[in-house]
This record gives sequence, C-alpha cells and structure tokens, in this order.
Amino acid sequence: MRAIIYCRVSTDKKEQETSLARQKQELVKLAGSYNMEIVDCIGEQKSGYEIERDGIFQMLDYFSSNQADCLLIQDETRLGRGNTKIALFRQLQKLNIPVYTAIHDGKLQLSESDSMVLEIVGIVEEFQRKIHNAKIKKGMKKAVAEGYDPSRNLSNRNKSSGRERIEFPIEEVIRLRRNNLTFEEITKTLNGLGYPVSKATVHRRYQEFQILE
Repeated sequence: MRAIIYCRVSTDKKEQETSLARQKQELVKLAGSYNMEIVDCIGEQKSGYEIERDGIFQMLDYFSSNQADCLLIQDETRLGRGNTKIALFRQLQKLNIPVYTAIHDGKLQLSESDSMVLEIVGIVEEFQRKIHNAKIKKGMKKAVAEGYDPSRNLSNRNKSSGRERIEFPIEEVIRLRRNNLTFEEITKTLNGLGYPVSKATVHRRYQEFQILE
C-alpha cells in the first residue's frame, strides 16, 4: 500500500519544528509496521481551522491522481479542526482513502459524533446530486423537444471533418461520479490512466449517458 504522511503544527515557532520531526518519525515507524511504501512526507505549519493549505492540496492531488492509497497522520486534529476536519474527512471518504493514525497504531477510529456528522453530510450530498441530475435531465428533455438531436454527439459519422471521437471508459466516469468526484478530478484520473481527454468532453459524454439511461 502506498502511503502519504501528513504532519502539521499550528504555529511557525522554532520549537514546533521538533514536533514535526517527531510526528514524521512516529508515522514512518507506523508505515513500516504495515509494510507501506511511503510516497511522500508532507509537513506544514498552519492552523487546523484553515482549509487552504498547500500541504492539503498536495496530499489530495496524490490521491485524486491514484499515486497513493492511504493517509498517515499522528491524530485526527493534525488533519484539521472544526468544520475543516469534517470537510477533509468527507473528501477522503469520497476518494475511498483509509486513514491510519499513530495514536491508534492503526486505522482511524472516528468519534460517534463525527461519524454521525459525516453520515448526514453524505445523505445531503446524495440528495443534492439527485436534484442536480433531475435538473439536467429536465433541461435535456426540453432541448430535445425543441429540436436538439443528441445522436449527433453519439457517433462520428463518416469522419468527414473534425477530430476523431476520443474513446475512454464511460463506466469509470459513472463510478467516480457516484463517489462524488468532480469532473475535474475525474478528468485528472482518466489522464493518469492514459486517456488524453478534456473536462468538457468528460462532462458532455456523462450528460449523453444520462439521456440514454
């Protein structure tokens, strides 16, 4: 399993550097006990309430591009605090990334209250997705009724002009959308798998699938 180690302290005081080093040491040991391959060790000095952290963006890029499989942190507060912590745990949950902590010497054990909040967030997101899909279907039905022909986008007839239709696994797009990934994240994943497709193409092909479903 390929692991990302993430360490954080809240201030940039000189003495906090020893805390970062200690966190890294403990997590390297944890990775060794589970025979994990360490892809990168990310350390930063930022408030846990702040979500716009370079280290966090770097960490999520590794996961969204399938360059790593799990996250190692000292404890849940190192990832974030308050709403930021919940938001980041939800993002990792959507990416199917397991979290291991030094304090638990294994997989993270969320508190009952945090687990409940994440469950509620997941339910709300599912309803939002259904509403969004319903609006898209309604809009496309209206477009078809007004003369739009979706079949023009479903084939590369005669290949007389323009670029050839790029082929990629639409079933993978559907699966990733059901895991609540954005079209930008899905595009990066497909690019990493060797499909040089644009976000606009992924979005259009997904809409075509919704029409035919």
